[in-house]
Amino acid sequence: MATSFKALNSNDVTRAQTKLHEAIPVTGTILSGTYNDNNIKNYSHGMFQSVYDYPYLSSSANHIIDLTAGWTPNSSLSSSANVVERNQKNDIYNEMSQMLAGYDTTGSINKLDVSGNFGSTVAADKINEALVFNFARLLTKDEIQKQASGFTITLGVSSSYTDPFSKTMIAYDRDGINAKTNSPAGEFNILYASSSAGPDNVPCGLVFYQAGVAILTASVFSSDFVENCQMNVGAELISNLLVSGSISSSCDAIRHRVQNISFNNTTELNSTIYFCRANNSEFNYSSNPTYLSSSQIRVKQLSTDNPVSYVTTVGLYSEDNALLAVAKVSEPIKKTPAEEYTLRVRLDY
Repeated sequence: MATSFKALNSNDVTRAQTKLHEAIPVTGTILSGTYNDNNIKNYSHGMFQSVYDYPYLSSSANHIIDLTAGWTPNSSLSSSANVVERNQKNDIYNEMSQMLAGYDTTGSINKLDVSGNFGSTVAADKINEALVFNFARLLTKDEIQKQASGFTITLGVSSSYTDPFSKTMIAYDRDGINAKTNSPAGEFNILYASSSAGPDNVPCGLVFYQAGVAILTASVFSSDFVENCQMNVGAELISNLLVSGSISSSCDAIRHRVQNISFNNTTELNSTIYFCRANNSEFNYSSNPTYLSSSQIRVKQLSTDNPVSYVTTVGLYSEDNALLAVAKVSEPIKKTPAEEYTLRVRLDY
């Protein structure tokens, strides 16, 4: 008897998950304005700055990263006179802390902390002035890959504004797969500073894998790490710039000192695998109208010959016979009662 449909049972279906990784290098030339800053987009609200890989008005431009800066109201800078965009800088910090560090038991927003312990009361560990790198989903996909030294930001930390990379410092993810989980945004780890010109293996920020966000303490551009850096042509130090400058001007200064950002992204590929089994007595005939000629099977010479069919397509149907998916074999497979086949069909999501 000709077989056209065969029900799949639980033993014929399995599921699998595969993680794919892609290397993502973000060069400093893109961040510093390869296209005369035409790839840098500022907004009227002034809360952050977007970086594209091509002039942002171009239809082929891809959004790669948002930059912003802010401080906690407890920052010593917040009490300075004549602060530019004071409320916006406080709002940025609170927004990022709320998303990444969550709330304490009293309902107050936790502060970002280089120890990774947001409930800590050690004042020296708090990131009171934060530089934020928020990567586009186009780059991070499902998450930044967790691996030792997998995420790195190379910064120019020379005091000179015109020659920022004569001294460099790398902020890197030291612990990789040993991720912390006490963040509402998912897994994260501490970024450590490494520099031949300054301290080595000192906490300087955080990387949040699923959120695709990196936070650096603004003091990486101060003598707390290597040198007091001139952040703009006016030779302002980072502490002065965060007071007298707008968020956009702070972002400009940060971009000027990023030499390279490197990490691998992760794409989770979820698969359902169907084992479509054709036993020896099944699928030996075809329902194709060309299979017959005057009621005779074309591929049989004698009536005593075994039936023959050629498998070219596998269709997956719902219980009400609605065609859901089609799989094609690379070349027709000859099927007779002397053979049995198992065709493996994988659907990826």
